[in-house]
Amino acid sequence: MRNTSPAAPTIRFRRWSRKAYAAFASIGRCVTIGCLRKSVADSSLSKQKTAGTAGHAGCGEESTWKGETEGRETDTGIPDIENIKSISSLFDISIDELLSNENASQKKSEHLFESVTEYDIDEPKRYDMKFGGAKRFVLCGYKGEKIRIRLVSDTLSTLQNDFKIKIDDIRKRIDVDVKRMNGVTEATAKEAVSIFVQIPSPYIGQIECAVNTETVEIHSLECDSIELDVKTSHVTLDDISGTVEINCNLDMEVLCSSLNGEVDINQISATSRIHIPENTVFTAVTKGIGTSISYEKDGQQTDRFDTSDSENIIELNGIKSELVIYTGKERG
Repeated sequence: MRNTSPAAPTIRFRRWSRKAYAAFASIGRCVTIGCLRKSVADSSLSKQKTAGTAGHAGCGEESTWKGETEGRETDTGIPDIENIKSISSLFDISIDELLSNENASQKKSEHLFESVTEYDIDEPKRYDMKFGGAKRFVLCGYKGEKIRIRLVSDTLSTLQNDFKIKIDDIRKRIDVDVKRMNGVTEATAKEAVSIFVQIPSPYIGQIECAVNTETVEIHSLECDSIELDVKTSHVTLDDISGTVEINCNLDMEVLCSSLNGEVDINQISATSRIHIPENTVFTAVTKGIGTSISYEKDGQQTDRFDTSDSENIIELNGIKSELVIYTGKERG
């Protein structure tokens, strides 16, 4: 008896695809892959080289593959919208990313090795965090429910074994400590490991943070106070509301994208610089012994340009330290 059931749609691969949905497009279809004899392929490549078009389709190109059904090329390789929605939900990526050529590279981690620790927060807390040495440290607030600590490295393959995160939840306080294991030194941590910390914005009270690193970045935080006990030469304050206290005896460059509150710099025998946006209204205050503040605009020393009785304050405290407040371009 002759089989009259409709044949399954057939797709023939002509070239490989970098599209994220390529594998899913073959679900429920009959797929064949064409194969040429070596002599035919060599002959084809030889002709392409002669014509000045060395190479072949699909090798290093951002090309799409097309199906071939009943002897004709078609665009049936694109899955229907319901499949796309399911894939999007399954892998937690947007439909736009699925349909773009760049989604695969975008979702790949920027680093080869990482260790992520998360802990649920259910009420406003005071955060006391000690991280030790790191190459880069980034702290930010976000709209979530967990504190998230992410350690990354491009060279330390034993990252998860060598660094352990200890989190203690004590009443109204969260204590975070990074412990180095297996003989890993602080020098190694400063060379190979970066730390990214996210704190849920609804549950931020006060923050105390100790870290020894090349750069410190603080983003999108609104809280009563942030105390940074750091050894660093570069601090970035971006979208911060509240009081930021920086304890550091190294010469620093502090970059403020905005000033909404107070920045207190405590130093001994150091000379630092702080950049603020032009036309920022603030009051400068010096405390301690032998401290002084000077001013620059566009790389040139200028007269004092702060105002009295502003709610925004830049304060220098300590012993024999200098602070330069500047706007505009740097010198040189």
